[in-house]
Amino acid sequence: MANSKLIVVEGAQGAGKTTVTDYIRNTMNYTNLYRLCGTSDPSEAGKKKTTIMYRDLMDYLSKLENCSINLLFDRTFFTEENYCRLGYKEYSFSDVYDELLEKFSKLDFKIYYVTLYLEDESEFEKRLDRKGKVELDYLKFKSENSIKQQREYLKMAEEIKKKYPQIHCINIENNRDFEEVKEDINKIINDKV
Repeated sequence: MANSKLIVVEGAQGAGKTTVTDYIRNTMNYTNLYRLCGTSDPSEAGKKKTTIMYRDLMDYLSKLENCSINLLFDRTFFTEENYCRLGYKEYSFSDVYDELLEKFSKLDFKIYYVTLYLEDESEFEKRLDRKGKVELDYLKFKSENSIKQQREYLKMAEEIKKKYPQIHCINIENNRDFEEVKEDINKIINDKV
C-alpha cells in the first residue's frame, strides 16, 4: 500500500511551476524535487532518446515505491506529449505517452497530477516579460504559445481524470494571491483532496 506521494506539476511557461514546486519541496517532509525539461531534439532521433529516458524514469520510480520518500516533478513526459500535440516536434509521442501513462497509473504511490493554469490568459504576457534579463533567442517564449500549451494541458488533465481515476488530477488557478494557492497545495500535502 502506498506510503508516499508522487506529485507531477505541469503547466505552460509562466504558469508558476517553479514557485509552486519550491513551496511543496520546502513544506512536505522527505521530498525529492526533480526538474525535467525534455530533449530539444525535435527529430525522430530525439523521440528515441526521449523514449529511453522516460522508460528508464518509470523503472527508477518503481524502485522507489514504498520507501517513504515523496517524489515531486516539475514537468515529465506529459510535457513531451503536450509539445508533440502542438506540433513543436516532428513526431507523434502518443504511443509512448499511452504506455508511460499506463505504467505511471500503476505505481504504488498516492499520485497527484497538478495542472497550473491562469484564468486570465492575458497574464502570460506580463509573466513572460524578460526585459532586463539575459535571454537567448531559442529560450524566448511567447504568450500565445503558453496559452496554447495551457489549453492542451487542461485537456490532457481531463483525459487522465476520465481514464485513470486512481490519479488525483487537480487544476490549480495560479493567478491569485499565493496564500490562496498555498491553501489548495496544502490539501495535497495533507491528503485532504
